[in-house]
Amino acid sequence: MTAHDLEPAPTSAAPPAASPADRRWWVLAVLGLAQLVVVLDATVMNIALPTAQRDLGFTDAQRPWVLTAYTLAFGSLLLLSGRLADRLGRRRLFMTGLIGFAAASAVGGASTGFTMLVASRAVQGGFAALLAPAALSLLTLTFPDGPERARAFGVFGAVGVSGSTLGLVLGGALTEYLSWRWTMYINVVIAIPALIGALSIIARDTRTAVRPRLDLAGTLTVCAGLFTLVYGFSNVADHGWSAPSTLALLAAGVVLLAAFVAVETRVPAPLLPLRVLADRNRAGGLLGMFVGIGALLGVILFGAYYVQGTMHYSAVKTGLAFLPQPFALLVTAAVIGPRLNRRVSPKVTVPVGMLLGAVGVALFTRVGVHGDYATDVLPTLVVLGVGLGLIFATSTSIATHGLAREDTGVGSALVSTSQQIGGSIGVAVLNTIATTAGVHYFRHHTPGALTLARATVHGYTTAFWWASGFFLLGAVITAVLLRPGVPEHLTASAPSADDETTPKAAAPAH
Repeated sequence: MTAHDLEPAPTSAAPPAASPADRRWWVLAVLGLAQLVVVLDATVMNIALPTAQRDLGFTDAQRPWVLTAYTLAFGSLLLLSGRLADRLGRRRLFMTGLIGFAAASAVGGASTGFTMLVASRAVQGGFAALLAPAALSLLTLTFPDGPERARAFGVFGAVGVSGSTLGLVLGGALTEYLSWRWTMYINVVIAIPALIGALSIIARDTRTAVRPRLDLAGTLTVCAGLFTLVYGFSNVADHGWSAPSTLALLAAGVVLLAAFVAVETRVPAPLLPLRVLADRNRAGGLLGMFVGIGALLGVILFGAYYVQGTMHYSAVKTGLAFLPQPFALLVTAAVIGPRLNRRVSPKVTVPVGMLLGAVGVALFTRVGVHGDYATDVLPTLVVLGVGLGLIFATSTSIATHGLAREDTGVGSALVSTSQQIGGSIGVAVLNTIATTAGVHYFRHHTPGALTLARATVHGYTTAFWWASGFFLLGAVITAVLLRPGVPEHLTASAPSADDETTPKAAAPAH
C-alpha cells in the first residue's frame, strides 16, 4: 500500500465523457429510464408474487427466492461491475447491462416453472449490477460541476427512490388488468427506448492509455462477503436473528469483508482504492444513503401492509395512495434542493432532510385499526418525500464528486452498494421489530379478532418509531461527517461545450 492509496480522491472533476452540452439532458433521460428499470424490479414482483405462485405451482417455502435471487445477485456483484465499467468502458457496460436485463426479463415473463423464474431473476440481478454503476458513472461525467449537476442528480435520485413506490403501482395494475408476466415484460418495453437513446446520444467510450487491472483476490472476497451478508439479512425474515444459519451467514460476511479490506491495502491495483473512501463528504454521503434507504424501505413495506391489510385498499389503490411521496420527492430533489445547495452547506441540508424524515415517519405512528388516509397516511408521505428529496439528491452528488476518472465506476458502485445493503438491513431489522412487537402485544391481551388487528398495527407503529430513530441517527452521522461550506461543484457554472478550456467530448455514436 502506498501513501497515495490513503489520500482523498482528487477533487478536480474528470472531463465529461458523454455527449456535448446541448445533449446532456437527453443523456439524463436515457440514464433515468435505465435507473427506472433497475429499481422497479426490486418491488414490481411483490404484489404479483401470489398470482405467479398459483400459476406456476410453487410452494410458500420457495416463494421468497423469487425476490431474494434478484437482490443477492445485484448486491454481491456491484463493486466488481463498477471496476469493470472503469476497465471496459462505461457506455459499453451500460448497453450490455440494458440488453441483458431486457433479455432476462423476457425469459422470466415466459417462465414455465419455478426454476426458470428464479434463474431469470438471478440473471436480472446480475445485469442490474452492470447497469446501475455504469449509469451513475456516466451521469457523474456528464454533469461534473455547477447547478445543473445538482438538478440532474436530483432528478436521477428521485427516479431511483421513487421507483420502489412506482413498482407497487405497476405491479398491482399489471397483475390486475393484464398478467403477472407483464411485471417482467414491462422491462423490455422500457429498455428499448433507453437502448436506442444510448446508441444515438451517449458518446463512445474514450480509450485510456492504462486500464486498471482486475484485482482477483479482492473480487472474490468482496463478492462472497456481500453475497453472504445480503443472504444473511434475507434469512432473518424466515428464521430470526438468533438462528444458527443467520449468525453463520452474517459472521462469514463480516469476516470476508474484513479480508477484502486487508487485501485492498496490499495489492498494487485494488478493486476499491482506499483513497475513494478517505474523503469526509463522500463517506458522509454514503452513510446518509445507507441509513436513509434502510428506514425508507421499511416504512414503505409496512405502510403498504397497513393500507392494504388494515384499510382494505386494493393492490392498485394502494399503489396510487403512495404516489404523493415520490411526487414530493421529485419536486424537492429537482427544484428546491438545487437552489438550497447553492446557498446552504450539505452539512445543513442532509441532516435537515433526515430530521424531516424522522418527523414524517413519527406521524405514521398515530395510525389505528380504523385509519383515515387524509389524516393518518398522507401527511407522512408528503413530509417524508420532502425529506428524502433533500437527502438523496445531495448525498448522491457529493458521494460521486471529485472521483478520479479511473475510479468513477467503482465510486458509483459504492453508492448502489450502500443503498442495496442499507435496504436489506433496514427491512430485516424493522421486520423483526414489527413481528416481535406484534406477537408480544397479542400474548398479553385477550385473544380475539380485534386484538389480532391491534397487535398487527402495534407492530407497524413500533417499527415506525424505530425507523424514525434511524433517521435521527442519520442526522447525527451526516452532521458530524459532512464538511461545512457550500462545495464549489454545486455553485460553479457548468462547463460549456463552446468553452475552449473544456476538453472536447468524443463524437456521439450513431
